[in-house]
Amino acid sequence: MTPTLAKPASKLDRPINWLTTSFLIVFHAGAIAALFFFSWKALAVAVLLHWCGICFGISMGYHRLLTHRSYKVPKWMEYFFAVCGTLTLEGGPIFWVATHRIHHQFSDREGDPHSPHDGAFWAHMGWLLTGESHHADTKTMSKYAPDLAKDPVHVWLNNYHWVPLIVSSLALLYFGGISYLLWGTFMRVTLGLHFTWLVNSATHMWGPRRFATRDDSRNNWWVALLTFGEGWHNNHHAHPTSARHGLAWFEFDMSWCQIWLLRKLGVAKNVKVARVNEPLIERKAA
Repeated sequence: MTPTLAKPASKLDRPINWLTTSFLIVFHAGAIAALFFFSWKALAVAVLLHWCGICFGISMGYHRLLTHRSYKVPKWMEYFFAVCGTLTLEGGPIFWVATHRIHHQFSDREGDPHSPHDGAFWAHMGWLLTGESHHADTKTMSKYAPDLAKDPVHVWLNNYHWVPLIVSSLALLYFGGISYLLWGTFMRVTLGLHFTWLVNSATHMWGPRRFATRDDSRNNWWVALLTFGEGWHNNHHAHPTSARHGLAWFEFDMSWCQIWLLRKLGVAKNVKVARVNEPLIERKAA
C-alpha cells in the first residue's frame, strides 16, 4: 500500500493515514464478503491473478529484477512484470523499489521502515497506517531508484499504479460478476498483502539463520511457501543480488524455478546465483 520513508523517534507521534487505512478496511471487508459469493471459477481466477501479482509482479519483478537486478530480461517482459506488480495494491515500481532499498540500507536499525524492533504489528502493517504517504511522490522516491526514474514507462506506472488494478477489476465484474470481482480483486489483494507483509515481520522474527548478517533476517519455510520463495530471507539479506533465494536443495523457491526456466530458454540473462556455502558478503545497501 503506502509505506513511508522512515519512522520517527516514536511511532505514536505519527497521525493515522486515513486514506491508506480506509482502503485497507474496504479491501478486508471485500475479502470477507467474498466468502458469501464463492465459486470454483472465481477461485481459479483469483489464484491465477495472485500468481501474476505476487510471483511475477512482486517476487520476480519488483524485488529480484528491479530492486536488486539479479537477472535481466527483455524490456517488454520487465514492463509486464511491473504491470503485474501494480495489481497487488503495493504501489508502483519506483515507490516499491525505493522503499525496499531503504529497508536493506537500514535493516533492523533506525531508518528501517518496517523493523520488528518497533513491534510485530508495526513491522507487519502498522507502518502503513500512519504518517505521510509517498506512493505517489515519484520525485522523492526516485532519489532511491534513479535507474527506474530514467525509464518513462516505470515513471508512468508509478504515477498511475492504480490504473491496472481498476481496469482488471472492471473486467472481472463485466465477465464474471460480483463473485469474480470479490475473489479476483478483494480476496486476492488482501491475502497477497498479508503474505508480502509476512516477509517484513515474520522473517525478521522466526526461523533459523544460516548467515550472520547484521540484521535479524531469518529463513522461514512457511513464509517461503506463501510468497513463492521470498521467505528464505536470511539467505537473501546475505546475498541480496542472488536471483536464487532458496540456496539449499530443500529450500523450495518457485520464483527461482521460473527464473531458471527463463534462463534455460535464453530469455533471462546475466543471472546471478549465490551458493549455500558461499561466504557472507557484507553490503551497506542492496
